[in-house]
Amino acid sequence: MKDASPSYLKHQLLIAMPHMADEHFAQTVTYIVDHNEQGAMGLVINRPNGLNLADVLEQLSEDSEPPAICESLPIFSGGPVQTDRGFVLHPAGDSYQATLELGELGLTTSQDVLFAIAAGTGPDKYLITLGYAGWDAGQLEAEIADNAWLTCPATQNILFDLPYDQRLNAAASQLGINLSLLTSQAGHA
Repeated sequence: MKDASPSYLKHQLLIAMPHMADEHFAQTVTYIVDHNEQGAMGLVINRPNGLNLADVLEQLSEDSEPPAICESLPIFSGGPVQTDRGFVLHPAGDSYQATLELGELGLTTSQDVLFAIAAGTGPDKYLITLGYAGWDAGQLEAEIADNAWLTCPATQNILFDLPYDQRLNAAASQLGINLSLLTSQAGHA
């Protein structure tokens, strides 16, 4: 008899189905940072929150003005948990005071990465979020079974290169799905 080990979704993208009613996740794509028997953590990658890096740096260092380029660097709503905590997703290689290595990617939670990005010495590609999405043990699996999410492999192209408003459809396209052709209505036979 084969040992059936659980299938976890680390490094996958969650694509919200059109009928997703939760305001935190409707029309989102979420990168799954970690998923194990205790639950899951992810970052919504396509929902800017209206802030930019200059806004954040002004709060962190009131006595110096951030470079003008920081005004064009958006901050994303990573999810409804700990919305005052910052997360920077970036390709692996650069390490900062608090960087979690995720294989091809790194996740940094220390302020030094923000100052490095502002100075032009940080990672070339990055996604800055405030907050994260979290699921308790079995919760994400139940939501997927209830048809709330589609999943596909994460790519650095979708995470970092595409404009945020193209990421949802690009992720669905990896599965051969056009989300605009899916209905938000549930049918019954």
